[in-house]
Amino acid sequence: MSTAKTTTTTPPLPPDEATDAKPKILLHPVAVYDSPLAKGVSFGRIAVLLSLLAWQMDNLIAHPAPTLRRALPAVAAVQLAYAALSIPPAGSPSSKAAGKKPRPGEKLKKSDGGANPISSAIVALLLSTLTVPALYALFVLFGAPFLDHTSHTVLCAAHFALLAVFPLVYARGLDRPALVSVAGAAAPLDEPFGALVGAVAGAWLGAVPIPLDWDRDWQRWPVTIVVGVYLGAAAGSLLAGTLLFGKRMAGPAVKAD
Repeated sequence: MSTAKTTTTTPPLPPDEATDAKPKILLHPVAVYDSPLAKGVSFGRIAVLLSLLAWQMDNLIAHPAPTLRRALPAVAAVQLAYAALSIPPAGSPSSKAAGKKPRPGEKLKKSDGGANPISSAIVALLLSTLTVPALYALFVLFGAPFLDHTSHTVLCAAHFALLAVFPLVYARGLDRPALVSVAGAAAPLDEPFGALVGAVAGAWLGAVPIPLDWDRDWQRWPVTIVVGVYLGAAAGSLLAGTLLFGKRMAGPAVKAD
């Protein structure tokens, strides 16, 4: 007695589903505009911010809160100029094309269409300001004084928002997949994301000398945190925009079709 073998064939996927099944790049790194002005502003911004930190270091140690308060407008102006002149805003054609390998002779330049850099920078600044309470809460959770030095912690959070959150909001917007990738450290490294990673690492390292029994004036809250945030954001932005551009800290990179 013989038994007949039955074979089943899987029907081909519809065109739409077959297209969706192909691997896609969810997030491209954001490249600086390929122009002397944009690159000059990008590198010059780091020099200006670090020079401002060095210039105000004595005042920061002696009077942290007033010094941080006075520095906020200058830091905001530097960051606004950097965003408007050096990196494409979220939703712009240049932002969507960022990270793609250009053809021979092709350069990434500003596009006349899409989002306006100035208005996008202002909106990103306002959105970044809204993150200050959340950053304050994170600082407290990681050991900042809860009831003492409240103004110091708020101002520290404000500087962190300007240096690390603002460029990322400007370049990525409120795109949920992008923010999830950033939160999971799966986003490709670029200047905005590198500034965030560096600022977080710098703040963490800056907290190390605070509890040590050295009795130094510069150990008072939040001097070392602010210095760590500035140095970390500068180093992270510089490295992620050059040597580490496009690399991922976690998660495999998905190749384009």
